Formats: sequence, structure tokens, C-alpha cells
Amino acid sequence: MEKLYKVNEIFYSLQGEGFHCGTPAVFLRLSGCNRACPFCDTDHHDGTMMSADEIASTVAAYPARHIVVTGGEPTLQLDSALLGVLKKLGFYIQIETNGSNPVPPEIDWVTCSPKDRPWHIDRIDELKIVFQDQDVETIAAALPAAHRFLQPCSGKNISETVEYIKAHPHWRLSLQTHRLIDIP
Repeated sequence: MEKLYKVNEIFYSLQGEGFHCGTPAVFLRLSGCNRACPFCDTDHHDGTMMSADEIASTVAAYPARHIVVTGGEPTLQLDSALLGVLKKLGFYIQIETNGSNPVPPEIDWVTCSPKDRPWHIDRIDELKIVFQDQDVETIAAALPAAHRFLQPCSGKNISETVEYIKAHPHWRLSLQTHRLIDIP
């Protein structure tokens, strides 16, 4: 029997956050999460069951070959079978994960936005923390990454985030530019 994935939505836009900000990308948002973040903007109960081939056909209709797999927590569903189909189509695959699970080896870029412990991630290219005045230095020490970003929490604490980064210049600012320019 063919495996099905619970897909919350698939859409085409620009990456609005972090290292790849401004890059045209297809977004594959998978349903389901193992965390309960109060600022989350996704209903993880909704979703359409799709096969890897159905997902591939949908994402291949867009001109970009950069895909961002997000959720919820995509590592709860994402596997080598789906990733292999996407790789055959020439996709550069970025994942946005909370760090609770290891990521499949086919992933090209790992964006970890850690939430509650425990973390079991085995590779991080970009650490993106939603800044809420937590001890980000301890988190960064536990989850080393070449690129480190702090992001204001829903735009509510921009000045505090900027001041922290100015005092700790090994961090960079990430804004949700897609919200600022009102695109999906």
C-alpha cells in the first residue's frame, strides 16, 4: 500500500525568513506537530492525504526548484521516499524543524527553530530562534550552527530583539518579511 502524507497546504511564494529570505520557493506544509507553541499560525488538525507522486506533481507545477518543507513538525512524516521523488525533480530541499528529531540525509538545508527540549536533531545549517527573552546563548551552545538568527515573536518585541543583537553581534535579525509585504 502506498504511503500517504497529511498535507496542510502547498503554495508558491518567497521565503520570508532567515538565510534564504527573498528566494522563490514552493512551500510544502505538513500537518501535525509534537509541540504546542502559543504563537503558532498553523492548524495542525487540517490536512489532505496525498501520495509522494501527488505531492511531486503539485510542487513541480511551479517554476522554482527550491522547496521549503515545514509544518507543524515535518520530521514526523518526512521520509526518504518522498524526498527521493523531489530530488529526482531537481529540488533543493530546505526543512524548517523544531529540532525534536533527526532530519533525513536528503535534506540540503536545515533550519532549526527550537522549541521545548528535548532536541534530537543531528544537523543544523541555520539556527532561527523566536526571541522571547530566553537564554539564547545556552540554546545556541547546545545547537551549534554556522548561521544564527533571532526573530521577534510575532513582531511584538522588535526593539528588544534588535537591542539584544546589537549587544551580541554574532546574531543576525530575521523578520517575517512575507507578513510585512503581505504575501503568503
